[in-house]
Amino acid sequence: MSLAKIGQPLPATWIAEENLRTLLALARTGADRHQVGRTRRKFLTWCADSDIPEARRLATTVDRWRPEIAAFINTGHSNAKSEGISLVIKLVARNTFGFRKAENQRLRTRCVTTRRARGHLHTAHL
Repeated sequence: MSLAKIGQPLPATWIAEENLRTLLALARTGADRHQVGRTRRKFLTWCADSDIPEARRLATTVDRWRPEIAAFINTGHSNAKSEGISLVIKLVARNTFGFRKAENQRLRTRCVTTRRARGHLHTAHL
């Protein structure tokens, strides 16, 4: 690979990321479906025209999740919190594998998923 091509994927992926952020940010603007469609096509076209396999895979994933993304843009709501808690539970379950008592594993999972344990996450963005 020549030195000229080494840095080229970084700006292209950054632009793809910014186009996706612009699309998702429409959830806070009350944009009409035509504006959402134009922004979505801009993102998909940019990724499809790039020579970066990861950007093309991202575009495929975003296209596959079109109904869910449209629902998020229309309502402004997602299941991100429940997915995050589910991920924490799975990680704790992996880390506590081998506990002899199931009750200990259940208590540990409950402790890390309480609001108090996650409190720093809620105040970090203020």
